[in-house]
Amino acid sequence: MMHPGRPFNFDQVIPMRAMSSAKWEKYKGRDIIPLWLADMDFRSPPAVIEALRRRVDDGVFGYPAVPEALVDTVLSRLRTAYGWGVEPEWLVWLPGLVTGLNVVCRAAAAAREEVLTAVPIYPPFLSAPKLSRRRLTTVPLIQEAGRWTFEFERLPSRITPRTRLLLLCNPHNPVGRVYNREELHRLALIGDQHDLTICSDEIHCDLVLDPNKKHVPIATLDPVLAQRTVTFMSPSKTFNLPGLGCAFAIIPQARRRQKFKQAMAGIVPGVNLLGYVAALAAYRDSADWLAALLDYLRENRDLVRSAINQMPGLSMHQVEATYLGWIDTRGAGLADPVKFFEEAGVGLGDGVAFGGPGFVRLSFAVPKPTLVEALTRMSRALEISSRPEKHNRQE
Repeated sequence: MMHPGRPFNFDQVIPMRAMSSAKWEKYKGRDIIPLWLADMDFRSPPAVIEALRRRVDDGVFGYPAVPEALVDTVLSRLRTAYGWGVEPEWLVWLPGLVTGLNVVCRAAAAAREEVLTAVPIYPPFLSAPKLSRRRLTTVPLIQEAGRWTFEFERLPSRITPRTRLLLLCNPHNPVGRVYNREELHRLALIGDQHDLTICSDEIHCDLVLDPNKKHVPIATLDPVLAQRTVTFMSPSKTFNLPGLGCAFAIIPQARRRQKFKQAMAGIVPGVNLLGYVAALAAYRDSADWLAALLDYLRENRDLVRSAINQMPGLSMHQVEATYLGWIDTRGAGLADPVKFFEEAGVGLGDGVAFGGPGFVRLSFAVPKPTLVEALTRMSRALEISSRPEKHNRQE
C-alpha cells in the first residue's frame, strides 16, 4: 500500500527467502520471522538501483579507483550536516566497518595492550581486540533517567597504563542512544587525560529518529581532540547496502592514518566497484528516499515500543537512532529468551553476544505487516506462558 505523499512503498513484502539473504537463510525451512540481523527488508533507493544498472550495462568490471565525485559528495555532506571540514587525504576507504574495527585495534595498540569499550555493544567490538591479540576491557552502560549512558565515575578506573584505545559506538548499537555533547565531552576529556585513541563507529549517524536529537561526530568537538580520533562511517545501514561493502574511516592525524594504512597493507582488499557506485548514488541522489525511510522507521519504532512495553515481563527504552530495539526480557523469567521466541516464530538477536544477557535485539526495519505479525507472535507466546493453568493443561 502506498501512503499519501509517500512515493516509496516500504509496506511491500519482498520474498526475501528466495534471495540468499543471510538474515533469512538462518531459519530456512522454518516458520520463523527473522529480526535478528541489522539489515532492512526494503528495496534500496531507486537512484542506487538505477546507478548500479547503468554501471552493469557498461560491462567492464576492472579494478576501481575511488570516484572523485564520491569524495566530493562525502566531504560536502560532512560539512553541511556537521560543520566538519574534512580534507580528502583524511579518508581511508574500507570494505566494511568490521574490517575497520579489526584494523584500528592493530594500529592503535600493540599486542597484549588494552582496548576499552562499553557493553552492551555490537559483537565485533568484543571480538576485534581478541582477534588482534589485544586485551579487551569492558565497562557496563547504566540505565539513568529512562535511557542508557556511561557510568563516567567508574570509567577511568577501568583504564590502566596499558590502555591505548577507546572504542565508541555513536549512535549506539544496540541501545539506540544518540550521545549528546556533554556526554561526548566527558568521554573526550577521559581520552585526553589518559592519552587514548578514540575510535568512533558512527555508521548509524543518518538514522536519527528523534526530531529533537542531532548526531555529533566526536571529532568535531575540538580540533585538538580530532587529532586522536578515528571515525567510521558508511552508507550501508542507512541505504541498505551492506552486501556491497563500502565504508570509510576519517583520520585527521597523519601519523595515526599512516599506522592505520600499514595495518591494512596486504590484508584488506579494496572496496567493491559497485560499492562505490552505490555509495555515490545513495549520498548524492537519495535524500527523498531517506526522509521517507526515517518517517517509516519512526512509526515502526513507536509500534514496537508500545507493543513491547505492554507484554508481560518485557520492557524497552526509547530508540533515539538506529532501527534496533534493545528489549529487556529479565522480568519474564525466560531461561533462554532467544529459544523461547524462536519457538513462537520470531528470531531475535541474543543479548549474550552483545555483553547483555537477559536482553534481545529486534530489528524493526521491515514492512509493517511483517512487524505486526512478529509482535503478535511474541505477545501471544508470553500470554500463554504466563497463564497459571498452563502447567495443568494437557497439550
